[in-house]
Amino acid sequence: MTAVAVAAVAAAAVGAVALPASASSADHHHPGRARAAVYISQVRYDSPGRDDRSNWSLNQEWVDITNSTRRAVNLNGWTLRDGDGHAYTFRYLRLDGRSTVRVHTGVGRDSRRDLFQDRRAYVWNNDSDTATLRNDRGRFVDDVSWGRHGRGHRH
Repeated sequence: MTAVAVAAVAAAAVGAVALPASASSADHHHPGRARAAVYISQVRYDSPGRDDRSNWSLNQEWVDITNSTRRAVNLNGWTLRDGDGHAYTFRYLRLDGRSTVRVHTGVGRDSRRDLFQDRRAYVWNNDSDTATLRNDRGRFVDDVSWGRHGRGHRH
């Protein structure tokens, strides 16, 4: 397990995500706008090292979804989509209160803290993209953009 993954698990255990932003991630805090109960808390859109499409590299590309409330939220049917229309649909996930789930691009075994899109190609563009979270009724919940839209920009 990488140091970043260990830090994320430890942070989630205490109910907060406190990961440092890096050159290949977007950490999103937006003053002046009330934070949604469930929101995109961090995106790593450029996995470290060479983009060789190995499963390890694909799984180093991820999006963190955080529930800031005390109550669990049923994410069944929610979607996470990129700017090109690639979509991941959450299935059978009840996100506990004050916890975070990490959605990896590659193949793996789903758990309460890590989900896998089971893709064999990258989803998030390194130069610019937008991650959009919608609920089971298709209603906008949150989004995060990077690159030409401005790093960490929220719509």
